[in-house]
Amino acid sequence: MFRENSVLHVKFKAWTVLSTVFVASLTVAQGVAAGVAAAEFETAPVAVEEIGKMTTLSGTVVPYKEVSLAAQVAGQVTFISGAEGDAFLQGAVLVTISDDSIQAQRRAAMADIANGQAALNNAQVQYKRELISPRVNSITGMPGMGMPALFDQYFTRNFSSMGGNTYPGVERQADLYNQYASVNQAQGRLRQAHASLDVLNASLRDTRALAPFDGVITQKLVEEGDTVQPGQQLVRFAYTDFLRLEVEVPVRLVSGLEKGMMVPARLDVRGASVMARVAQIFPMADVSGHTVTVKFDLPEGTAGGPGMYAEVRLPDQSDQFQAAPVVPVEALVWRGSFPSVFVLDDAGNVSLHLVRLGVALDDGRMTILAGLKGGENVILNPPAGLASGSAK
Repeated sequence: MFRENSVLHVKFKAWTVLSTVFVASLTVAQGVAAGVAAAEFETAPVAVEEIGKMTTLSGTVVPYKEVSLAAQVAGQVTFISGAEGDAFLQGAVLVTISDDSIQAQRRAAMADIANGQAALNNAQVQYKRELISPRVNSITGMPGMGMPALFDQYFTRNFSSMGGNTYPGVERQADLYNQYASVNQAQGRLRQAHASLDVLNASLRDTRALAPFDGVITQKLVEEGDTVQPGQQLVRFAYTDFLRLEVEVPVRLVSGLEKGMMVPARLDVRGASVMARVAQIFPMADVSGHTVTVKFDLPEGTAGGPGMYAEVRLPDQSDQFQAAPVVPVEALVWRGSFPSVFVLDDAGNVSLHLVRLGVALDDGRMTILAGLKGGENVILNPPAGLASGSAK
């Protein structure tokens, strides 16, 4: 019995030694692999530089573009295609207004066109008749036998012309001009009737408010059955797939902005920080508040909607400079909506640091307001599967 226990004890010690050797070998292999993987990372040191102070300004989220559709004709609203938030494609009918009176005027215009066309046809026939068979040469109709008319045609008119009492050539010219003028007048009346029809057709088109682009109804200002007058607003329509931030910027800060510049922004009080691009700087300042309207493009897919409160941080070049860490933009990683960077220490360990972004510099680097102290090595273009404590 004692011998069997001794054998078991020796076997257990041998197994323990083998396990220890295997674990040590695995640890060394992992360390070597970690060192190799760490050596493959492209890193950059976090520099500390003097930057200007940042000023926070409040603004409002606005659609990328928005229009107010107003009534062009007087009438009663007969149809509204939807409510606030409903999306429509370009050319869709949003609102229609009654067109009964316009339709009646259009029927009258069509009748005027028919009458004008008949008058034009008659004038053209009379003109052709004057060309082929002049009235100056026609035998006047007289009661009784035809000899008096025939005598008048061949003798009386000829003797009258010879005596200088009548001028057949002048009379024929006057008759031609009279018929030609009748044709022109008939054509003018016909064109006038067509113009009246065009005006009514335009009025019929104005009874429908169409979507000028793809978008959504942001505000409905009338209801079915309302009577509207020309110029009265019907709905507000906006393109909201892209959002903008509109801010009234003090004049002293406008000099530090330029189109295309990236600045940090935040929607709502507890919203996540995003990078907004300067899209438009108005050329004239407000005379009462001495501010300039500036619009910033927000990233696609930013959570929020028009009318929300937002904040933007702008560089204040009028204040003294302060020191802040600076990292390349290639080091930034977005986990959800939170910016962060991977830091590689001297031992080859990787750690994820959440950071608060400052302002983008002209050379493609970003200032960091919180999360880094300076002197760290950040990983550039980190792979997708990288995590804290991992070397690959």
